[in-house]
Amino acid sequence: MRKIILAAAVAGAALTISACSEQTEETTEAAADSAVADMESVADDAEASVEGATADAEAAVEGAAVDAANEVEAEANEAE
Repeated sequence: MRKIILAAAVAGAALTISACSEQTEETTEAAADSAVADMESVADDAEASVEGATADAEAAVEGAAVDAANEVEAEANEAE
């Protein structure tokens, strides 16, 4: 009788461990999926920031070139 009770207890413990292992696996997968989503979001934000900075730099260079051209033209007109 004790052997049957002991075997049932061992079987119950094995089922509990198995269920716990499945829950841990599901939780780990959910955490990994969340981490991937977070990394994608950060990458998208970084890309947008770089694109914005590039556009700002291009506008600044273009503005400086226009200003320089206008200054050269004004000096040329004064020299005439």
